[in-house]
Amino acid sequence: MKKLFAAAVAAVMMASFVSCGKDQSDNGSAKKKIGIAMPTQDLERWNNDGLYLQKQFEEAGYEVELTFSKNDATKQNNDVLGLISHDVDLLLIAAVDGNEMSKTLEEAKAKNIPIVAYDRLIMNTDAITYYISFDNYTVGKMQADYVIDQLSLDSTSGPYNVEFVAGDSGDNNARYFFNGAYETLKPYIESGKVVVPSGKTSFERVATFEWASDNAEKDMKGTLAANYKDKNLDVALCSNDSTALGVTRAIASDYKGSGQPIITGQDGDINNLKNIVDGKQSMTVYKNINDEAGVALEVCKKLLDGDIPAARLVESLDCECVFDTDSYNNGVKYVQSYLLVPYVITKDNLQLLVNTGLYQWDSNNKYLELVK
Repeated sequence: MKKLFAAAVAAVMMASFVSCGKDQSDNGSAKKKIGIAMPTQDLERWNNDGLYLQKQFEEAGYEVELTFSKNDATKQNNDVLGLISHDVDLLLIAAVDGNEMSKTLEEAKAKNIPIVAYDRLIMNTDAITYYISFDNYTVGKMQADYVIDQLSLDSTSGPYNVEFVAGDSGDNNARYFFNGAYETLKPYIESGKVVVPSGKTSFERVATFEWASDNAEKDMKGTLAANYKDKNLDVALCSNDSTALGVTRAIASDYKGSGQPIITGQDGDINNLKNIVDGKQSMTVYKNINDEAGVALEVCKKLLDGDIPAARLVESLDCECVFDTDSYNNGVKYVQSYLLVPYVITKDNLQLLVNTGLYQWDSNNKYLELVK
């Protein structure tokens, strides 16, 4: 397989050289082309990931074709088919819907194009070469552990009212986030110390279409109206910052109880970080895209050189990362994965985000803003 892949890459490079279809590097050899497919520019996180990945690969000497698919799975399949037709040497894909790409990726497999799933696992295909993400179950567990600590669940009697707000059902990661949170809190739910007044304790019942803030806001308003006319909400365990933003708006407009509920999040979006400073959101789980993009770059470079990255690659990385071969099954096979470690951000450690080089304090030294 390794020899076949190397031969296929060599054939593509030779054809490109003859036709002058690809840019030439300074030494006259054809630049290898990376096709990057991101879900959308509408969510801050994906816009940042796409542009940062493009920058890193171009600085490393690769040609890059970057697409954003407006959170439309059909459009993304067409975008990827377009990348394949443009003779990319490798595909790096963050799927809109990981269940909708298997047939499209057969086209890439037929042309011996390596495929790396970025952040979101692509399901039901053996065409995936590697998966690069954070430990997504741990993200949910971190959110639940924060709740356990803040409510002192191991030393108080409760009961405490908790509602779950999960991500899009088409995003395979969303289930890991939810399961990590729910399974960590499950013993407290079973003991009666934690109560879910809405009764929504399955992923399907708390999923938020497209991770959209507006959808999360609408769902939470319905939950508040039906279940919180005469009781307090202690926790809204939101899987990410876009859903947390919608929940925060719903609580500001429709919540009749006393006190500020604990609201969790994930990603470190600017508006959410402002809410953390202002006490409207409690925490976010941050995943350093510098690190994730860096791992993606190193994995892809190895593949483009005809190498097999495997476990030894983590020894040369500058970030904490685990090579995992038995946690992520996409329905066809266990996908070899590089899993990075996220960390919890609260108002007390926002400087950690500044230390990444992606954020800076504003002129009043109060809120964070993205480094331009």
